[in-house]
Amino acid sequence: QVQLVESGGGLVQPGGSLRLSCAASGTIFSINAIGWHRQAGGNVRESVAMFTSGGSTTYADSVKGRFIISRDYAKNTVYLQMNSLKPEDTAVYYCYANIRRGGLLQSNNYWGQGTQVTVSS
Repeated sequence: QVQLVESGGGLVQPGGSLRLSCAASGTIFSINAIGWHRQAGGNVRESVAMFTSGGSTTYADSVKGRFIISRDYAKNTVYLQMNSLKPEDTAVYYCYANIRRGGLLQSNNYWGQGTQVTVSS
């Protein structure tokens, strides 16, 4: 079994910063991709920042220059540093990972439970 546990959400004023963390645990052979998505209200869940299977990073245009994704490979943990937050960043942020549990097994997609980020004065 694999679990993704997020932390770090909360209420912050516009212009402020928050740091999200996501730790993957369980039977993990390899992590192919890992990162963050978000969903606001009734909108579609969107990708925010990701480490791709090739190890590069991708960002949504709306967060480029403000958010930074980083990773601790030894701890199977990914972080999202969110700076210059705007009210439109308000959403539930979900950790996502594509993980292989064994060398001969196919990889599967996993999601965290989500953490609320609210940007408001």
